[in-house]
Parts: sequence; structure tokens; C-alpha cells
Amino acid sequence: MRRPPCDDRPMSEHLPRVYVAFREGFPQIAQQLDALAVATESAGPLDERAQRLVKLALAVAKESPGAVRSNVRKALEAGDTADEIRHVVLLAITTCGFPTAAASMQWVDEVLGSDG
Repeated sequence: MRRPPCDDRPMSEHLPRVYVAFREGFPQIAQQLDALAVATESAGPLDERAQRLVKLALAVAKESPGAVRSNVRKALEAGDTADEIRHVVLLAITTCGFPTAAASMQWVDEVLGSDG
């Protein structure tokens, strides 16, 4: 069952100040980073939805709350469902450990909302 995100602000309103400051302070590097992202995204057969779930899994494994939340938002924007997003976190239990998955599920639920 898909739950709507609890926060419907645009993605740009979720960007951490440190990220925005880095992009503003080093615009050429930010542009090159964006170009690298485009190149890696188009380098293989995965569609955007699959790419978003893979990136979410990487964020879970890295135990990065900000990256998990960001990738949940991006996965939703790409059309992934709440169930698919939660499944990614559940799959992390046997690879990354229960504490990592439990913490990540909390971060996921902060984006998805806890009522439904």
C-alpha cells in the first residue's frame, strides 16, 4: 500500500544548507558533478525507478540519514512505491544488519509519514 509523503514541499526545499553552500561556492565543480551523475545514470540499462532504489540501498548501507531521506524523496518522484522503498530497507537486514535497517526504516518513515 502506497502512503503519500508527509511533506509535499519541492525537493529543492529539502536541500541541506551545507550542500547548497558548496554548490554556490564551487559552481564549476557542482556542474561537473551533475555531468558525472548524468553520465553514470545513462551508462547502463537500469531505468530511473531501479536506479533510485539502488541509490537508496547504497544510502542505507552507508548509514546516512540525509542520503536515505533524499533518496526516498527521489524514489517517490521517480514513481517507486512506499512498499518498494520499504522492501529495499528490509533487504538490508541480512547484508547490513538489523540496527542499520531499523534506523533506516525510521528515516524512510519520516519522509513517507507514519500514518498509514
